[in-house]
Amino acid sequence: MLIGVVEETVMITSFVMVMMLIIEYVNVRSKGSWSQYLSRSGNTQLLLAVLLGITPGCLGSYAVVSMYTHRLLGFGSLVATLIATSGDEAFMMFSMIPATAVKITVILFAVALITGFLINMLTRKRKKTYFVPLHFEVHQTEADAIHPNRSRMLSQLKNITFERAILIFGLALFIFGLLSGSLLHEHNEPLPIAGHHEWNWINITFLIVSLIGLFIVVTVSDHFLREHLWGHIIKKHFLKIFLWTLGALLVIGIMMQQVNLEDWLRSNQITILIAALLIGLIPISGPNMIFITLFFNQTIPFSVLLANSIVQDGHGAIPLLAESKKGFIAAKGINLLVGLIAGLAGFFLHF
Repeated sequence: MLIGVVEETVMITSFVMVMMLIIEYVNVRSKGSWSQYLSRSGNTQLLLAVLLGITPGCLGSYAVVSMYTHRLLGFGSLVATLIATSGDEAFMMFSMIPATAVKITVILFAVALITGFLINMLTRKRKKTYFVPLHFEVHQTEADAIHPNRSRMLSQLKNITFERAILIFGLALFIFGLLSGSLLHEHNEPLPIAGHHEWNWINITFLIVSLIGLFIVVTVSDHFLREHLWGHIIKKHFLKIFLWTLGALLVIGIMMQQVNLEDWLRSNQITILIAALLIGLIPISGPNMIFITLFFNQTIPFSVLLANSIVQDGHGAIPLLAESKKGFIAAKGINLLVGLIAGLAGFFLHF
């Protein structure tokens, strides 16, 4: 179990770090104009967040958490993303119950948009982002320093700094782990590619994003790399996200080995609904697949599966737990309330 947890931690932390790196790079290169537009346009950011959220897997929610911690997206967009996200359970639903999976995706999209819109309406007179410190530090004179320059790049590689060497080594090692198959993320829809390892679109996305990150690390100026990539991202976020992710996955993994959830769930509908909501609060993919299996076997009604899908978000909220405990608790609390409303509606309306 420990090896699997460490590999999952490396995958999550690496993707979040590279996403932060790319966001920092784009923001500085555009002199902050794209982030200013995104932060001003509540409807645009909400739609983007929900679209990322309904994407199967956890990558969309990782990206939104990264943008939220950089104050590019507001709290309403964050909550909407976590409602729309079903983690790796989405792959299982599309494999086992495809028609129901489409129905749940459409409902999650609508519920997430409505919830995010209501939160934006209630909080529009206040700051758009809550429970997270400001991470962006845009210096207007630095935009030109990150344009690719062949002579500067060769000079910097010849006289490579410690920070650049560490980042290049780390990204190269991560890319090698993906290509060799030792860090491949598994789910129910593998896409075979040349070699003996099974690939899927998530691993391909990891690879593409990592290659973009490597390009940025190799081409930017020493000052930008030291001040922004190393100082603003690695030193402030890497260890915190890695340790929180590792700790959360270890604790949850031990709990899952000690508790027989399937036996515990087989009681009455209200008990199962409460269990679906509470288990949905756990920031991990895996336990929620029980409800997909129970629904497939016609043991639980659609409303219980829907309530669980609203509350749970796979691993998506783990980076948020590392960055903002208050934000994590507030977002999951709202998701719990929305899931409870959906579940009780199903109980009383018999769906």
